[in-house]
Amino acid sequence: VQLQASGGGLVQPGGSLRLSCAASGRTSSLENMAWFRQAPGKEREFVAAIRVGDTNKYYADSVKGRFTISRDRSKNSGHLQMNNLKPEDTAVYFCASKINRPISSAIRLADTWGYWGQGTQVTVSS
Repeated sequence: VQLQASGGGLVQPGGSLRLSCAASGRTSSLENMAWFRQAPGKEREFVAAIRVGDTNKYYADSVKGRFTISRDRSKNSGHLQMNNLKPEDTAVYFCASKINRPISSAIRLADTWGYWGQGTQVTVSS
């Protein structure tokens, strides 16, 4: 499975961006997918996730109500819609996937996800 993240850029506080994650190499490889981010000097942190057979969407408290994760099965792609962006959202954003459905208690752990994209830079600054 190869993942390619895109859509990052420079945006002013309060602005919006839509990140995309394209998957290749295996069909339905984004049935279980997540977004993580890593700011300079900080550890990679969980942002959002969805999993097959689960209507819930999981978010970090810091992005809840502002970010929305989704997938497009027909295009084997996923998205992260980010609204009302804040300077503290500045980071490199990574999409990740897993073939087998992760257990809910492990969704927020980076080690849970077996496949990773290369990351896309999001900078929120005036």
